[in-house]
Order: sequence, then C-alpha cells, then structure tokens
Amino acid sequence: MGQIKVTQTRGLAGKPESQRLAIKGLGLRRRHHTVVVEDTDAIRGLISKVVHLVEVEEIKE
Repeated sequence: MGQIKVTQTRGLAGKPESQRLAIKGLGLRRRHHTVVVEDTDAIRGLISKVVHLVEVEEIKE
C-alpha cells in the first residue's frame, strides 16, 4: 500500500466529539498540520468522517 499526506485545513471548534477523535486518530494536532500516513482502509474511514476538515493528497512513489 502507498502513503497519503493529510493536512488539517479547518479548526475543531463546535465539532462533535467523534470528529475530534478522528482528527486525533490521524495524528493531526492543529490547523495546517500535515502528517504522512499509510493508505489503509482504517485511515480512509477516519478521513471520510472528517473530509470537510482535511485536505488529502496521494504520494506518488
């Protein structure tokens, strides 16, 4: 499997706890923070929960 780059673009103020936990599960800590994670089904599930708060980019190898 490849890797994907996930950047948090919006803040968490007023968001439900489930979305806050999904952001934390992705390893994001604040706005404009970027992490590189493995492209797995579990990670894709977390991203789908907060797709309106993050920007996703696939890393070409």
